[in-house]
Amino acid sequence: MLLPVFSGFCLSAALIMAIGAQNLFVLQQGLRGEHVALVVLFCSLSDALLITVGVSGLGTFLGAVPEIGRVLAFGGSAFLAWYGLAALHRVRAPRRMIAGETPPIPRVRVLAMLAAFTFLNPHVYLDTVLLMGAAGAAEPSGQRPLFIGGAASASVVWFTSLGYGSRLLRPIFARPIAWRILDAIVGCVMLTLAASLILRALAPDLRLK
Repeated sequence: MLLPVFSGFCLSAALIMAIGAQNLFVLQQGLRGEHVALVVLFCSLSDALLITVGVSGLGTFLGAVPEIGRVLAFGGSAFLAWYGLAALHRVRAPRRMIAGETPPIPRVRVLAMLAAFTFLNPHVYLDTVLLMGAAGAAEPSGQRPLFIGGAASASVVWFTSLGYGSRLLRPIFARPIAWRILDAIVGCVMLTLAASLILRALAPDLRLK
């Protein structure tokens, strides 16, 4: 009975721990100490929802409709490009962004950015809806809820560790140069992801695969 839980946990952990837009944003919010619980909850619930949808069979539908992937790719690339350029612009700012030293980002704006990072990124659907969905659908019907539970647990563990564990890095980020380096990395990663999404959007046979 525990094998589906273990399989779901391990597969989800392997997919979610890659460097990406969502993880970098969670890291930044953890370092700032702002709305961390909200960020962790949103990311964890979003993953659980998408995995459940994938295991339920919607992944097959999404994979067969290229127009959906193209719309997501264009929207996601625009958002990632904007965020990446904003991060590179911050490289020139010498100020620190430790908790309590800068104005907090409004909660509504944090939720809006999280929604964009999560639902405008085709790679999220590839990982959670298609790959996780296919793996979960291969389980016997009675064990699929266990697979989903294991996969969702991995998301909770990862985002909680990333969001709250990043506070251990705050002494390093007390220096402006550390934020400049992080913003430079964030900017380059976001622009690279934006470019990759544009290429996907221009592909004539684009699908979420």
